[in-house]
Amino acid sequence: MTNREQEFPALYERLKPQCQNIIARYEVSRSALLPLIHLFQEHEGYTSAQAMRAVSEMLDLSLAVVESTVSFYTLFFRRPVGKYVLQVCRGLACTLNGAEDIMAYFREKLRISHLQTTDDGTFSYEEVECLAACDRATCMQVNLEFVYDVTPEMIDTMIEAMRAGTYAVKPMVQTEKPPATWILNQDSQVADGGKSAGALDQVDPNNAGGLDKDGVIMVDRILAQEWRFTGRTKERLATEPDVVDILENGAAH
Repeated sequence: MTNREQEFPALYERLKPQCQNIIARYEVSRSALLPLIHLFQEHEGYTSAQAMRAVSEMLDLSLAVVESTVSFYTLFFRRPVGKYVLQVCRGLACTLNGAEDIMAYFREKLRISHLQTTDDGTFSYEEVECLAACDRATCMQVNLEFVYDVTPEMIDTMIEAMRAGTYAVKPMVQTEKPPATWILNQDSQVADGGKSAGALDQVDPNNAGGLDKDGVIMVDRILAQEWRFTGRTKERLATEPDVVDILENGAAH
């Protein structure tokens, strides 16, 4: 058992009055789920299994409901992360203003890639979608605090200050040394650039085709199975002539 696990009961007792105050704000107790998870993550640095179980008991929810909620939101970390979570925007405005160079520079300086944490546990690095600060591109967040108009020179100064403990944004609480990534095993296929079975042998990422496990093009298999379309409306398929033809005239047509 880790030190964090041993200390969790004391943390739980200390936070319990605050948890009860949060729950009392809501007519339906389940509405307190997100604030409670945020509270525990603020004190542990990530959302631990013990925290999820405690929240499920306080709200009389199944553990599955709590875990599914935590796994849905990207700002809940299910494994320990670095003291500084660096999230660089790769949205359109930032990309047009040099985000690719900024991301490459971060990877070079930190010697880690997307969704990874440095060996010393100081930095976790992530390339994220639009942060809604397009007028100050390229932008990023450090522990959710915005940094605007990012340049390579700023990165050098930022990293140096964080290592020295003098950066303006305070480090996150870290109750356990983080692993190399905070992504769980079931997420690794996508995180590592893997493809689902239907996308195998599909070179163009913008083409949703691909072969199924028997080597048949997926769309052809679907179109050949008339039963899939029995009783369905044509509303969502109005722009697919082949499918509409099957709906109207049968697969043999």
